Formats: sequence, C-alpha cells, structure tokens
Amino acid sequence: MEDKKRIVILGAGETGVGAALLAKAKGFVPFVSDAGKIIPRYKKILFENSISLEEGQHNEEFLLTADEVIKSPGIPDRVDILQKLREKNIPILSDIEFACRFTNAKIIAITGTNGKTTTALLTYYIIKRSGLNVCLAGNIGISFAEKVIDNEYDYYVLEVSSFQLDYIQKFKPDIAVLLNITPDHLDRYDYNFQKYVESKFRITKNMTEDDVLIYFEGDEVIKRYLDQHSIKPHKMGIALNRLPEVNAFMNGRYLKFHLPPKRSREIKISLNHISLKGPHNMVNVMAAIMTAKILKISDIKLKEALKSFENVPHRLEKIGEINNIAFINDSKATNLDAAVKALSSFDQPIIWIVGGVDKGNNYEQFIDLVNNKVKDIICLGKDNSRIINAFKGLGKKIIETTHMKKAVKHAFKLAIPGDIVLLSPACASFDLFKNYADRGDKFKNIVEKLNVHEEKKINKNNDA
Repeated sequence: MEDKKRIVILGAGETGVGAALLAKAKGFVPFVSDAGKIIPRYKKILFENSISLEEGQHNEEFLLTADEVIKSPGIPDRVDILQKLREKNIPILSDIEFACRFTNAKIIAITGTNGKTTTALLTYYIIKRSGLNVCLAGNIGISFAEKVIDNEYDYYVLEVSSFQLDYIQKFKPDIAVLLNITPDHLDRYDYNFQKYVESKFRITKNMTEDDVLIYFEGDEVIKRYLDQHSIKPHKMGIALNRLPEVNAFMNGRYLKFHLPPKRSREIKISLNHISLKGPHNMVNVMAAIMTAKILKISDIKLKEALKSFENVPHRLEKIGEINNIAFINDSKATNLDAAVKALSSFDQPIIWIVGGVDKGNNYEQFIDLVNNKVKDIICLGKDNSRIINAFKGLGKKIIETTHMKKAVKHAFKLAIPGDIVLLSPACASFDLFKNYADRGDKFKNIVEKLNVHEEKKINKNNDA
C-alpha cells in the first residue's frame, strides 16, 4: 500500500488551519507547525480533527522530510526554516495554490494594494444577490482551502494578497481584478518596489486567452507594466482613469462607461443606485460591475445589489460625533496610500491618529498634504521615529502613545467642534494589536465610552 503524502502546514491561523482540514479531507497526512502560540480556538479545531501539531517551535528534523509545505501568508520569506526547505528542494505552496487543485469552480481573484476587500465584498454581494452559487474567501479572513472541502460552489470570489501569489504554481483565475499598485509591504520585498509589482502581476501567470484581466487604466504602475510585458488574458481597462475626471463624474448624476468590443453595450447606472461613496470607491464599483456583466448578471439585479450593499467595517467608518467632533475609524488603512486617500476625503481639520508597524513608508512625499489637512498628530505605535522625523518641521503638535485609550483622549482634547478625529494608521497593527480589526474595534469601544461619559456630564450640568 502506497504511503500517504505528508503535508506540513507552517502557521496555524485561518489559512493554515483551513489548509490542514483540506489536506486531511483529501487523504493526506497533515502536520501543523507554528513558531508561536496557537490560538485556542484553532487548536481545538485541529485536535477535534485528529491533526498533529506543534507550537512554539519548528521541528526541523520532522519538517524537512515533508513531501510538500504550505506556508501561511504572514510568515516572512527570510525565516530559517524556509531557507532550509528550499535547500532540500521541498515544494513550498500558498494555501490558494493547494486549494485550487480541488475545485473546478470559476474563480474571480481580486488584488491590489488598496480597495481589494471592498471590491471583493461588493462583487460577492452582487453575484450572491443575482442567485448564483458563490462563495467569498481568501485574504479577507475566510479560508479558501476550507471552503473547497465540500466543493459545493460554482463560483469563488477571492481576495488575494501578494504573499499568497508569491507561492503559486498553477493557480489560475477565470477573472482577475487588479485595482492599483502603490508601495506597500516593502519590508517583505527587500525595499524593492519592482519586486512587489511583479508579485501582484503573478495573478496573471497561468491565465489564458479565454480569461479576463480587469485593471485600472489610471494606475501608472499597472499601465507601464502592461506596456512592457505581454500577458495572455483579455484585458478590460477601467477607463475613468484620472482623479479629476472621477471628481467631475461624482458631481454628475450617473455612472456611464462602455465595455470593450464583444461586450460593447453601454452601462449607465444612477449614482442613487450606488451605496458606496467617494471618488476612490468608483474604481472598486466599476470593477465589480464589469465582473457582473461578464457573468451576464441583469441590470435590474445589479442595481438592486449596488444600492443595498453596505461597506466593510474599519474603512472610513463613521463612529459618531461627540460635541460636534466626528470620529472616523479607518483602521484598515494599513499602508500610506490608503491613509492618504482617507486624509483627502475630508475638508475639515483632522486630528490624525497614525502609526504601528512601518512597512517602509515614504512620509516625506506627502508633507504638503499633511500640512494642509492635518491639525495635530497622535502617534500610536512602539516606534514612531519615521513619522516624527517626517512631520516635526510642520509646527504641529505631535504626541506619542502606545495605548489606544490615551490616543483617543489626547485627540479629543486637541479637537474643537467641527474637527475630525481620524484613525488612519498607514501602518500594520501587530506591534500593539492582534490585527487591524482589533485596532479598529478598540477605537470604536473607547469612543463609545467617551460619548457616554460626555453625555453624563451634559445631563449632570443640566440638572444642576
């Protein structure tokens, strides 16, 4: 009897546990190894499914005899165990590469530095509302591998990160969406932006002439790459491609554009049928619409979905107002480009809560924007030196803290009626929080408690 193939999974988060469950379901022998402590919820799932594991170490003697290794996206390429696996010529895969072996469903893969979560959610919502059998998964926090186990879906909408694309071999979307490419995660790419660009374009690696790449024509990095490289999929550009045009469009009454030849019918949708607001979201909306029309979703169902869709939490999410000071949760802005879009979205003076794990941000190029938009700066992170060095010459108050409660308290003291307190960190969250959602939730909870406290003060003064 042939020995079962041994699959080692590095990392016991959502993607790692999902990959282990899929491996077990398909008859492999999975082993999960995590250099840190495994979250109890995930450990329970592994135990219940009789999947062997280790935590707090990587047993090299055991790992280096694996047939294949599935690497969780959060593990940096430079860790010692990966180098040793490469020396042994042991294949290293991403979870999406492993999962795609076990489904013949149509795959819609969405990537980009910013906007991919909103676009994935909206695309999924439109397809789901139209009555098609679709699943949402990927980098959005839902394991693609686990969803593939029962193989019950006709379509998968996947948010895909560059880290997942770095370890694909045969992964192939039927429709790929590439929204934008701006500097991000440069600490993972030797501070070489071109390596990051090439990573994003790996989404097209295995695509054929029968597949479609939807891309934003206004992104100069994408445009330059396409001018210099030949790719196989049919290209569909989002033509509303410069911010002034988008702003002008937003002052109109409807969204109008043409699909390329063979799909030449004009698409015209009233802004009243689009729940997402802001110029930066129009590219996301158009990418979702293009995908829907490729899938032949009717205009009626499309408009219904666009109107009823609710955006993702932690992305320009208004928490409320206290004494006419607005609090905005943009914790999902984990890179500088996303934070810049947030700063550009408001005309009121901003108290900016920024900081965390820096990814190689070049803050200096946005000094004029910060000078014009930001009133004062609260640095929330363990190492704020790059932010402080970039903006200390602007004459604004800069306060450092490692506690969200203190950050909110300082911001509230600095703000006056009409100001905005904006949490838009431009950095990853892992120095002080579990993830960006944990950071955003803590911000929301503290603001809600502050609001209750201020209301009690007002009521007490009224009773006096």
